[in-house]
Amino acid sequence: MDFELSQDHKVLRDSIRDFVAEEIRPLAMQIDEEHAIPGDLVEKIAAMGFFGSYLPEEYGGAGLDALSYALLVEEVSKACGSTGVLISAHTSLACDPIYRFGTEEQKQRWLPDLAQGRVIGCFLLTEPNAGSDAGAIATTYTREGDDFVLSGNKIFVTNGGYLGTGIVFASSDRSLKHKGISAFIVDLKTAGVELLKNEKKLGIRGSYTSAFALDQVRIPVANLLGKEGQGFKIAMETLNGGRIGIASQALGIAEGAFDLSVKYAKERKQFGAPIADLQAIQFKIADMYARIEAAKLITYKAACMKDKGQSYTLESALCKMMASEAATFVTKEAIQVHGGYGYINEYEVERMFRDAKITEIYEGTNEVQRVVISKLLFA
Repeated sequence: MDFELSQDHKVLRDSIRDFVAEEIRPLAMQIDEEHAIPGDLVEKIAAMGFFGSYLPEEYGGAGLDALSYALLVEEVSKACGSTGVLISAHTSLACDPIYRFGTEEQKQRWLPDLAQGRVIGCFLLTEPNAGSDAGAIATTYTREGDDFVLSGNKIFVTNGGYLGTGIVFASSDRSLKHKGISAFIVDLKTAGVELLKNEKKLGIRGSYTSAFALDQVRIPVANLLGKEGQGFKIAMETLNGGRIGIASQALGIAEGAFDLSVKYAKERKQFGAPIADLQAIQFKIADMYARIEAAKLITYKAACMKDKGQSYTLESALCKMMASEAATFVTKEAIQVHGGYGYINEYEVERMFRDAKITEIYEGTNEVQRVVISKLLFA
């Protein structure tokens, strides 16, 4: 059992760190304040190959592995949680289901633009009355000749504001519940797709979280992803892999706040000495580090299991739960270490505290993760 990253992974991590330090970190506060990631930064991220990290080169990807992807999202999120989830949701929730469940024609049609970042992808599952209960979606579809016609409403669509490629879930017969759900690849500039709004949020403000209305959206039969009635399975398996990305985002946010706290504790003086000399601060730093390291181990393990083709459902639920709760704990303690300064937006830990909370909620609440974990343990 080797707990060291390979040399290739270390080189990759260091190159990502250099890019983040030069291009992302200086803009992190601006991204939060302006509720948007600058378009030229998105282009630079695309040029680095970050949007297609683990997709094969034949589809325009970088041909890396899942652990590399986890390292990528982690390093980006240390500086900016909004940019971290831009990459994570695009890769895990849009590229991955097409790569895993799509036909060869669909892969050739959709993946190159996604992998190269020419189009940003998203995942349209959640609805006003269907959150954790994904089988209750009310969006419907019918077949008319060589087309499918979709109608309904979707909310909480990460990356939706880019109006790129969406994986849309709809039901042929709501009485069938999850058995009636199918998945479709939809260009969100198609007639009948209406962007209702981009939400104003507590955290990850630079990330688009959008609501859509679908009114008689007509798409070719060729855009069906997988088979009819397979949509719920596609959604669940996609979220299973996506949890590694969210765990990596949470891990990065926690590490960013931890690093700032250690630096601040060494510099801030009270009672004639750095506050790092105070046992109360030392204990906080120790607790923060312990939770980060535990979350990192299970996150990397889940990514490695995915790379090996092993079942990783338990590990993905564990890493998402542990890393997100580590992030909320660490960022809260980071504010305490910074004292009053931690509560003002001039100091980055305030933003990281706001960014961390959502990681306990999206891609399956932590309550849902505990259900998944317990069911597997009792199986």
